[in-house]
Amino acid sequence: MMLIDIDTLAKMISRTGLERFNVQLLERLEGDFAQWENFQKSPRHVTTYPHGVIELMPCANDEFYSFKYVNGHPANTGEGKLCVVAMGLLAEVQHGYPLMVCEMTLLTALRTAAVAALGAKYLARKNSRHLAIIGTGAQAEFQIHAMRAQLPIQQLSYFDVDPSAMDKFAHNMASLDVELLPCDSVAEAISAADVIVTATAARQQVALFDFDQLKPGVHIHAMGGDCSGKTEFSLELLQQCKVVVEYIPQTKHEGEIQQGDESLVYAELWQLITGKKDGRLNDQELTFFDSVGFALEDFSTLKLVYQLAKQMNLGEEVNLIPQLDDPKNLFGLLNAKN
Repeated sequence: MMLIDIDTLAKMISRTGLERFNVQLLERLEGDFAQWENFQKSPRHVTTYPHGVIELMPCANDEFYSFKYVNGHPANTGEGKLCVVAMGLLAEVQHGYPLMVCEMTLLTALRTAAVAALGAKYLARKNSRHLAIIGTGAQAEFQIHAMRAQLPIQQLSYFDVDPSAMDKFAHNMASLDVELLPCDSVAEAISAADVIVTATAARQQVALFDFDQLKPGVHIHAMGGDCSGKTEFSLELLQQCKVVVEYIPQTKHEGEIQQGDESLVYAELWQLITGKKDGRLNDQELTFFDSVGFALEDFSTLKLVYQLAKQMNLGEEVNLIPQLDDPKNLFGLLNAKN
């Protein structure tokens, strides 16, 4: 079985190039969402604690099975730890044998951003040049790189309640060919935006901005409301937008639509990709992608990494699955070690 650790993954992305990796990941995601009806799907299994959540996210088709272990502990940064850490497994289903165990902390950030760009492909105006991001924590830079693979972003306004997070973001974005516009408030950041990405970490219900603060035709990518009891927008704003989600049975418990009911939802993302429903119809409508992350996205990401690892001869083979001359003699492993 193959093991992909963080150093191996970083080497893989360096060899591929971040821009090219983002494009390949977006293409893989779009292809798998187009095959939506061929996947076995379920909402993620959530175990909740006062200080965070731990989740398992399974998904499968008739060839491969995957799952991801991921946490969400917003206060971790105060102790010098990541808010989100993850690992994933890919298996073949004919025999049920695992093929790969893989780091997914970095991969989760990359796939989350790629899904945002995929949503923008169908929901944002094609000439969107000004992007605003609210929340410049660990996810922010990934969002910008992925969005730039899909849209002609030239201006980038940003705001965070933590000035050090804004400084970090500015440093990491300095090499990009975009105009960086640090802002003193959410209202300032969104005032001229064509696309707004929200990625806040507070576990509470808030309203980052109101409907009347938006210019016509804005696309909102909301990813901060990713657990029960946490939202970033008012119900009134949602009711004014064309709302798209990944998977209603999951999003209705964790996304912005938890404030209302399924009638808020215009479509699931796969329906736009397959043409069952239209995406953006004109330059005036407000579009809203209520994205909480779904296991199919991890499936696609693990498949891509497995393919690239094979092509590049990367990854360590680890002996986690017994290899037996007699598959009925598992006990014999103990005798062999004596």
